[in-house]
Parts: sequence; C-alpha cells; structure tokens
Amino acid sequence: MHRIIVQNTVSCQMVPSSQQLKKWAKAALENEKNPCELTLRIVDPAEMTDLNSHYRKKKGPTNVLSFPFDEPFDETSKRTYLGDIVICAEIVNNEALTQQKTNDAHWAHIVIHGSLHLLGFDHIEDADAEKMEKKEIQILKILGFANPYIGD
Repeated sequence: MHRIIVQNTVSCQMVPSSQQLKKWAKAALENEKNPCELTLRIVDPAEMTDLNSHYRKKKGPTNVLSFPFDEPFDETSKRTYLGDIVICAEIVNNEALTQQKTNDAHWAHIVIHGSLHLLGFDHIEDADAEKMEKKEIQILKILGFANPYIGD
C-alpha cells in the first residue's frame, strides 16, 4: 500500500536496516486512506548542515528535516507523494547515547516525527506540539517503544 524509499548515503554501521526504517515510517502512515509515498534519506553532518543552512537559515546540522511535497493525489500512480525526510545518522546516534535511549527507540522516534511532519503535524504552538507528541507516543507504544519524552 504505502511506498517508502530509503536512500542511505553513509557507511555508518549504526543505521537501522531499510526494512526497519520502512516499518517505522509505515506505522506513522497507518491511518492514511490513500496509498502514500515518501523518501527517507540518511545523510552525514556535512549534507545536513548544507540543508539546514539553505532551508532553515540555521548553522550546523540537525537531527531531522522534513520537506513536504504539496501535490494532490496522482490518479496515474494512485499514490500520494508526501515528501522527503532527511536524517543525520551521526546526530541521531549521538542523541541516543546522550539521552540514554536505544538506537532503535530513538531512530523510530525520529522517523515517526519526520513522517508526521509530512502529514501536516507541527510543534510550533504548544497545543500543536502536545497533539504531535501524543501521536508519536501512541505510535511508538504500538511498536513496543517507551514514551520518548519521559525524562525530558
């Protein structure tokens, strides 16, 4: 039903398998009625720094960026392209270590977080952040992961 494309540009051994990454993204898309497609791109700090600078006007790398694609449902492919999620492997792995979380738990959270952004969720306003966090916690629980916000 949903199609997830994984582009891994790093040779880091601590990047989850494409199968795991797809599973986590699909969990975030579970309630979408139409088939959806998105791309997960795993990058190094240099590429993430360039993207963060260009699109957010911020210095340095960040853990995840989402780039929604604002196009209607494609009748030809019968699929909606949601957009791209770019994840910096080094940042995510360092965060997992610092936050004393397993890599899988943190990676799952980041993939779900990015996927929800493509579905229109955001965390700019407190009420929206609460709604997004609640959805993340719910999806992570289904996948067997703990609440990522406990201890924050």
